[in-house]
This record gives sequence, structure tokens and C-alpha cells, in this order.
Amino acid sequence: MRPGLMKQITKRKIFDKIIYCLMAVAMTGVIAALAFVIIYIFKSQAGFLNWSFLTNAQTGILPMIVTTLYVVLVSIVVALPVGLATAIFLNEYSGNSSFIRILRLAIETLAGIPSVIYGLFGLLVFCRFLNFGQSIIAGSLTLSIMILPVIIRTTEESLKSIPDSFREGSLALGATKFQTTIHVVLPSALPGILTSVILAIGRVVGESAPVLLTVGLTKNMPRTIFESGRTLTIHLYYLTNEAVRPEDFGIAFATASVLVILVVIINTATKILTASFRKNLGDA
Repeated sequence: MRPGLMKQITKRKIFDKIIYCLMAVAMTGVIAALAFVIIYIFKSQAGFLNWSFLTNAQTGILPMIVTTLYVVLVSIVVALPVGLATAIFLNEYSGNSSFIRILRLAIETLAGIPSVIYGLFGLLVFCRFLNFGQSIIAGSLTLSIMILPVIIRTTEESLKSIPDSFREGSLALGATKFQTTIHVVLPSALPGILTSVILAIGRVVGESAPVLLTVGLTKNMPRTIFESGRTLTIHLYYLTNEAVRPEDFGIAFATASVLVILVVIINTATKILTASFRKNLGDA
């Protein structure tokens, strides 16, 4: 082997090792930052996080948990069919016409709008124009618009990953385009669709500005989705903003701990369910 070629190979190996070390340092930094945040939050809650804190409607955060679950459920029920249908249309039926380019631009624009703008929109349209007032339904409809880009993008990427041979084989057997999409493409893309739903849930759980403007601050237990309420993020904001006593910060950090636990559960469920679906598809 020529000396020049050996020298070039050596330089490439050194460069690869440097890049690998930089990535390892970056990964370690991310893990350390996450560990620091989680440890600090759980350490600062000062023993307020207990079963009574989670289940008591008067002194605990049960109304906030119920309100958050209501908002998440209604938002996903509204946004998922629209986002799924849009992703299917863009990937399976659309071309590159002017209308499609405008549609993609609209989706990108929705993804870039600040959340407080969604809150103002929801306050004017759903709360006042449609006369829902500050309520769970108004907040859920606002958030459903906000999470549409997440569902559409992730679902479309999942649909793109399905090999064309699946579609061609189904069409060759006499199935229609619609039957192929429903019975062949969608089941294969189910892990990605599930991922989009979980990502959307994570964003709904973590939002504050649009929820504050549309859902409200009522601490009472909501009986229907047409009543006002207070989500966990808004409760956390209220506690930190109005904190006077040292124990107020302990309660705030206990609420933050519940949010962290929810996020961990959501991400863990995503990994487990996605791996399960992929295994089942592989066995099939």
C-alpha cells in the first residue's frame, strides 16, 4: 500500500475518533442535564408528593389531573382523524400541484406559530365567537389545531417509509387504492402513527399559554368538557407566581414532579408499544 494512501486512511481514522468522542461528550451532557433536572425537581418537592396529594380534590391536585386528561383526550379525538386524513392525502393521493404546495406551506406555518397566538385565536373564536367561554372544549379545540402539524408530519414520514412493493402487490391482487391504503399501508405505518399521537399528547400536556387563555384557572373538579378548569401546567404557573410561603414552592415542585412522571410514562409507553407493533409486523 502506498505511503500517501496509508497517511490518508490514518487521518480519517483519527477524524472519526474525534467525532465519536465529541458525540459521546454531547450525549453525556444531555444525560447529565436530564438527570440534574429530575433530581432537583424531586428533591425540591420536600415530601409533598404522596397519594393524598394526587387523589384529594380539596387539598391535592386531582381536579388538575382530571382537567389535563380531559384536554388531552378531546384534543386527540379532534386532531387525529384530521391529521391522519391529511397525511394520507399528501402521501398517497396528492401530486405537486399548486394546491398541494399551498397546503404544505399552511402546515409549515401552523408548526411555526407561537403558542400564545393559538391562545388568542382560541379566546376570540371558541370562547367568544362560538360562545363556549373559558372551558375545556374551547382549550381542546385550540390545542387540536396546534398539534395538527405534529400528527401530519410524523404520520406522513411513517407512510413514506412503507415500501412501494406493498402497494404494488395489493393493487396487483385487485384491491383498489383505498383498500390498499386502509388494509395494507396503514397497518404497516401504525408504529409511526402511534408515535405521532404520543408526541402530540406530550405537547398538549406541556402547553400553558393557550390553555391559560382558553381553559381558565378554575380549581373545581370539572363535570363536563363545557366547564372551565385548570391543567397541571397552569396550576404549576399559578403556584410559582403566587408563592409566598416556603411550602408553596414544595407544592409547586410536587406538581412539577407529576408532570415529569407523566412525560416519562408517555415516552416509555411509546417505546414499548412501538416495539410491540414492529415485532408483530415482523412476525406477520
